[in-house]
Amino acid sequence: MEQQTTYDRIGGEPTVARLCDRFYGLMAETPQFAELRAMHPQDLQGSRDKLFMFLSGWLGGPDLFVQNFGHPRLRARHMPFAIGTRERDQWVACMLLAMEEVGIEEGVRERLLQNFFNTADFMRNQPG
Repeated sequence: MEQQTTYDRIGGEPTVARLCDRFYGLMAETPQFAELRAMHPQDLQGSRDKLFMFLSGWLGGPDLFVQNFGHPRLRARHMPFAIGTRERDQWVACMLLAMEEVGIEEGVRERLLQNFFNTADFMRNQPG
């Protein structure tokens, strides 16, 4: 029997789209994420679309990012930005709020949070 992917378990494309919309909405409207927001372009649509494509594949759904842009090379793509623990923690906190608001089941949310933290920590290129 085939095991269900996280992508399918959380509701597939509609949920991933809502998650990305809420993540960038929170980033734009929440003062605690102001530094994180300042690292992004004024128009967040391109960032939102790329996150949606990346998360689709990362969660076990269609590998849209690879189809459109090739290998994600996450660390290399984020190297131009100064990312320390503060930026990492803002990103993870913003994603946690987005997952809660979208209604991702607690057990799945906790597992994803750990994976998001590990990935965000790997993006750090600044001490502290």
